[in-house]
Amino acid sequence: MTAFTDPYVQARRSGWRQRVLHFTPNWFATTMGTGIVAICLGQFAAIPLLWKAGEILWLANILLFGILSALYAAKWLLHPREALSALGHPVVSMFFGCIPMGLATLVNGTLIFGVPLFGEPAVGMAIQLWWIDAALAIIAGFVIPFAMFTRHDHSLEQMSAIWLLPIVASEVAAASGGLLVTHVAGAGPQMTVLFASYVLWACSVPLALGLLSVLFLRMALHKLPPAGMAATAFLALGPIGTGALGLILFAVNGRAVLEANGLGALANSMSGASLFGALLLWAYGLWWLGMALVVTARYLTDGLPFNLGWWAYTFPIGVYALATLRLAILVPVPAIGTFGDLLVIALVAIWLVVAARTALGALEGTLFSDPCLQA
Repeated sequence: MTAFTDPYVQARRSGWRQRVLHFTPNWFATTMGTGIVAICLGQFAAIPLLWKAGEILWLANILLFGILSALYAAKWLLHPREALSALGHPVVSMFFGCIPMGLATLVNGTLIFGVPLFGEPAVGMAIQLWWIDAALAIIAGFVIPFAMFTRHDHSLEQMSAIWLLPIVASEVAAASGGLLVTHVAGAGPQMTVLFASYVLWACSVPLALGLLSVLFLRMALHKLPPAGMAATAFLALGPIGTGALGLILFAVNGRAVLEANGLGALANSMSGASLFGALLLWAYGLWWLGMALVVTARYLTDGLPFNLGWWAYTFPIGVYALATLRLAILVPVPAIGTFGDLLVIALVAIWLVVAARTALGALEGTLFSDPCLQA
């Protein structure tokens, strides 16, 4: 049984009490997908229409995150036993990582859109939110794997790319730290944020890459997962794209911080190593992107049932697009920039479809289902 394929997922949920009871953390994937679209559009400052669209999406995402947080808080208050049971579920528990990743898109959006709108107070808010986000990411990255080791029943055949979700949250926070560091006042606090970002990156990317190797083995031995899990084919791009993006930001923004803290002798080598690592990760992502497209084409022949898992088409493509656009600025190969633009166009098209179908499912109540209750 999974959160995507069980027919219980399609049951209609009427009334706000039923929606609260059946609310699960995978709903926060909607904030991840919406937030990454806003951030991608924010990369086109020279095109006011795109920039404004990104700003509106960022503001809408703040509201969305607030609504989802209120629903989830209501579940913990009204149904604490049911809410706690998610930690013991081998699928639902993975989506706790979506909460800090969704919050990270708000932090990045605050730096991109909030500072021009609200000035310096937005910077202080972004800094506070980033520390909260980093703490939540660390908690998800340790608590959920520990639950996997001690409470869950897993097998290689049942493994899927959603195992990445609690792990990747730390590197998403790391990339946000790489963007935030230039807005922090003072050499010492800047070095603290940069150092914490390196630690967050190291606690996530190597482990995620190891999981991708196991995922390759799982698919070779047990073939593709059910059609309801088709969107997870793109989740591999998440740690690869975010890892590359983090290294790019470390390379660009970390140099001045190292120099300001008396580490100028290391600045060039660390920045160069970060850029080289980012280039390798980005190139590695091309294989997983190509494989995800081929796998999706295979699924299309049998039909793809809609579920909240479709949001897996958005965030991974978005972070890979961001890494591509940032890489295009540093590497003088015009094709990279063109590729990044195409990825953003595809991302926006996918988001429009997924967001519309999610809104419809939310209104009808068909997308509210907690597999823990059936278990």
